[in-house]
Amino acid sequence: MDQRLDAAIPPGLSIPGNRSAHSSVAAPNLDRAFARIAAAELHPGNAVRLLRDAGENYPAWLDAIRSAKATIHFETFIIAEDATGRVFAEALMERAAAGVDVRFVYDWLGSTARAFPSFFARMRNTGVSVRVFSPLRLSSPLWIRRDHRKLLAVDGAIGFVSGLCVSDDWTGNPARGVDPWRDTGVEIRGPAVADLEASFAEIWALAGPRLPESAPSRSDPATGAPAGSVPVRVVAGRPGQLSAYRLDLLIAASARRSLWLTDAYFLGSRAYVQALSEAARDGVDVRLLLPAASDVPLLQPLVQASYRPLVEAGVRVFEWDGPMLHAKTAVADGAWARVGSTNLNMASWTGNWELDVAIEDVGFAAAMEAMFLDDLSHSTEIVPGVPRRTRSRTGRRPDRRASRRDLRRLAAGAAALGRTAGAAMAGSRPLTAVEARSAAVIGARSAAVIGAALLLLAAAVTLFPVLLVSPVVIMLAWTSFALLRRAWQLRAATRPAKVRRRRAPR
Repeated sequence: MDQRLDAAIPPGLSIPGNRSAHSSVAAPNLDRAFARIAAAELHPGNAVRLLRDAGENYPAWLDAIRSAKATIHFETFIIAEDATGRVFAEALMERAAAGVDVRFVYDWLGSTARAFPSFFARMRNTGVSVRVFSPLRLSSPLWIRRDHRKLLAVDGAIGFVSGLCVSDDWTGNPARGVDPWRDTGVEIRGPAVADLEASFAEIWALAGPRLPESAPSRSDPATGAPAGSVPVRVVAGRPGQLSAYRLDLLIAASARRSLWLTDAYFLGSRAYVQALSEAARDGVDVRLLLPAASDVPLLQPLVQASYRPLVEAGVRVFEWDGPMLHAKTAVADGAWARVGSTNLNMASWTGNWELDVAIEDVGFAAAMEAMFLDDLSHSTEIVPGVPRRTRSRTGRRPDRRASRRDLRRLAAGAAALGRTAGAAMAGSRPLTAVEARSAAVIGARSAAVIGAALLLLAAAVTLFPVLLVSPVVIMLAWTSFALLRRAWQLRAATRPAKVRRRRAPR
């Protein structure tokens, strides 16, 4: 192991710049590939600080908010009406009362069940401009669009990007023995903040009128004053664009030495799983850190069932021992890192508005690797061919010869996820320990729940047929209304203006 990686670098260490003389860690042609794939240019001259958990992120956010002089732009997927949410609401309202332009946007799907309308009304009444992203509308039956970005930008000079929302989940409750969620964020100063402001302006315009021309989002990163020497690329994901997905595939394909990933809701596509597997077979040290317990319990069996092809290919999979791991990070070859909101699944890659920053700096990457190794010391490694989960506190690779023997024995049984679950429930062949555990969960719990639900549904439809017909009728009527309204709007927009005819003079 590189001695540099064994150094204990504090997670909150400020990285003003520590890199080679090149403007990018990639060759010039790859640098353009990064820019085109991610739809994001690389901006040098930034100062970046790595922030761990709510204990470092929330105080930094609040300090920036309370010191704001001109603008505060705050965007989150979830804000809860709890102790944490009220602290941030009070800070925003205080700055609005002091004359600062405070703009706050939250996602309807993520926050509606967490906060009452009166919570947002109070913010509006004290001067905070509050908008909700993609609320439920009768004119849009298929309205479900998620603004999953987490962004704070203050005075066009300092910005924060992370996986953290605003809730007591991230702070925990020591008095009740509730541990905080594990998450990661970054603080950025310098030209890249202009791209963060532009990202906020995009969502703000989707939720209502555009920002005024004088807003910081109109500034050009190329003209921004440098605050350090770290190159930063702001990756703003949009539905259907696949920018983060293509970037993740490119990183997996181009990593030469190491690729360490942390994710909260991993359900990689076949292409992405293959990319990680091929990298591991090529000798790249690929590690994947995932939560052992999830706040979405129904998702966890599917995640665990996906371990087998990864582990058999040589990818090292670890499960976090804490209550919830919510971070979305990557670090490759000790020189490139990504932090943000995008999970490694198709919902994030293709369906959400997401926001990440890609940082090309060896100093920042070293801090990310040190943080990752510290997380592994609180995790459990999934080991192939062993009938129990073996704790790994050192992060060392198991004996290669034993692993190769295990892999050869397991390779004959490799299959896709669907075939794996089907074979497990049918009992058609032996399973590895990892596969048996995941398939048993799917076969026993999921099959029982689904079977019971279908039985109850069949009984309900038999006794009350209207239960089946009514939702279909409502959806058809709703869709018809929305289409007719849209047709009327398009017709009105394309209708030629009436021309008043004047009689020619005789």
